[in-house]
Amino acid sequence: MDSGMWFHSDKVLIGGHWQPPSGGATLDLLNPSDGTVLARIARGTTADIDAAVQSARAARRGDWGRLTAAERGRLMLALSRLILDRADTLARIEALDVGKPLKQARADALAMARYFEFYGGAADKVTGDTIPYLAGYSAWTIREPHGVTGHIVPWNYPMQILARSVSAALAMGNACVIKPAEEACLTALAMTELAREAGFPTGAINVVPGTGAEAGAALTAHPGVNHISFTGSVGVGTLVQQAAAVNHVPVTLELGGKSPQLVFADADLDRALPFLVNGGIQNAGQTCSCAARILVQRSRYAEVLDRLAARYSALRVGPAIADLDMGPVISARQKALIEAMLSLGDDLPIAARGEVVADAPAGGFYVPPALFADVPAIHPLAQREIFGPAQVVIPFQDEDEAVAIANSTDYGLVAGVWTQDGARQLRLARDLRAGQVFLNNYGAGGGVELPFGGHGKSGHGREKGFEALYGFSTVKTVAAWHG
Repeated sequence: MDSGMWFHSDKVLIGGHWQPPSGGATLDLLNPSDGTVLARIARGTTADIDAAVQSARAARRGDWGRLTAAERGRLMLALSRLILDRADTLARIEALDVGKPLKQARADALAMARYFEFYGGAADKVTGDTIPYLAGYSAWTIREPHGVTGHIVPWNYPMQILARSVSAALAMGNACVIKPAEEACLTALAMTELAREAGFPTGAINVVPGTGAEAGAALTAHPGVNHISFTGSVGVGTLVQQAAAVNHVPVTLELGGKSPQLVFADADLDRALPFLVNGGIQNAGQTCSCAARILVQRSRYAEVLDRLAARYSALRVGPAIADLDMGPVISARQKALIEAMLSLGDDLPIAARGEVVADAPAGGFYVPPALFADVPAIHPLAQREIFGPAQVVIPFQDEDEAVAIANSTDYGLVAGVWTQDGARQLRLARDLRAGQVFLNNYGAGGGVELPFGGHGKSGHGREKGFEALYGFSTVKTVAAWHG
């Protein structure tokens, strides 16, 4: 990036100071749209993670820990305003770094501001309870921060996912150590600089870029960390949980998904179709809540498939800055993984593909979106997470079969239901195995206010809404005898 950028891409932030990583090494950050080096980021070490944790612990004992909840909230609201002021710049950085179209990146910047706004306003709204107890006693509960929270942020939504965990943790008074992804982390670094500008006390927020195997592993295993928030793959989530278990540290995991959208014969297709497609191609399908499976009632299957195919055929893929329907995937490795997964569908009919525009840079990591038709519910493409721009269309006969198919994977993150039948809506909201169910809409994770998390291999714990505040706090019970 431009050396005059207002944040330090090649340094770590520890104790309120940007400094070179202890090992002096950097990592190349590639622009997914053309494969060129976009920036160099610090390769943080175990020593850097240890220093960041110690800084966070000192902040909890010092200025940050002494702030009232209202004072924490004001700082977070100030940070939200700074993010809004820089939203266009942040969006451009995110588009270049991740590869997503500018309009999607701008939506992410606004969402990041909203997280700090929401939790800034909520910081002094978390209360305890009084408990009826024995005669002569008064009993009550207090919600307290864990202490130091570790945040491992993935590359697909650096702004949104960082904000949704860090803002809730800060609102409760925790001090944070952030390990952003080595593939895309520039806006995470930018946010920490804006937090300094907003006036956050030294050590309240620390950030150490680096590899997962080094910096990430050191953070999850550090005995000075009191809670871990991780978003990423199922395999790495297992390793995070195992490492945290050694220190008996609670973990919030947001992992994979194979989210279904159920389209019944009475669905309003004019409303449904944009949600059905956008839920699958947003961020090139690199979304845990990607609407990867479209289940359609047989009586309208042919019509829905034709209309989906028409939309897919019109999709255009190109550089992030071109602001088309879809950008590249994050890396050459991810492109290869997606293409290997899609090869499992060589036995399936492809209803339609999108098109990579002719002037897309040759070095970019482009995968045209693919719509697979007539897919058996047990087919690998209907069961495994692709994490790329592909959707499968599966027919079903009736409500019972639709629920059985929807619940047939190892995941349970999000589901969408398209029907005008109110009783059916209520039944499916109850019967679908998912942390979020959207009726006649599909939020791909939903808003800041809506608790978000999954079942099974989609992880556990909840982010967003007030549930996140409860997750980033622990309950203390006080019982007083007074006679």
